[in-house]
Amino acid sequence: MQTKLTLTVEQDVIKNAKEYAKTQERSLSNIVEEYLKSLATIRSKDKKTKFSKIVRELKGSVKDPDKNRSYKDMLQEALIEKHLR
Repeated sequence: MQTKLTLTVEQDVIKNAKEYAKTQERSLSNIVEEYLKSLATIRSKDKKTKFSKIVRELKGSVKDPDKNRSYKDMLQEALIEKHLR
């Protein structure tokens, strides 16, 4: 069942959102609904995000030989190496 929702949003934001929706050949209502659904998924009771098949397959494929480094440290090192080439 669909229910009407009234939102108060800045005029420029609405204008830009409508233009975006048109370029995507979707309604603004559809875009807002999909966004709200994505928020609900993230905040679900079990707080598990549903990952795509490729993400599930890649899970655990990166191993850190130095167990003391955090993911953040590893990411920072990879970005530095990538951009210094």
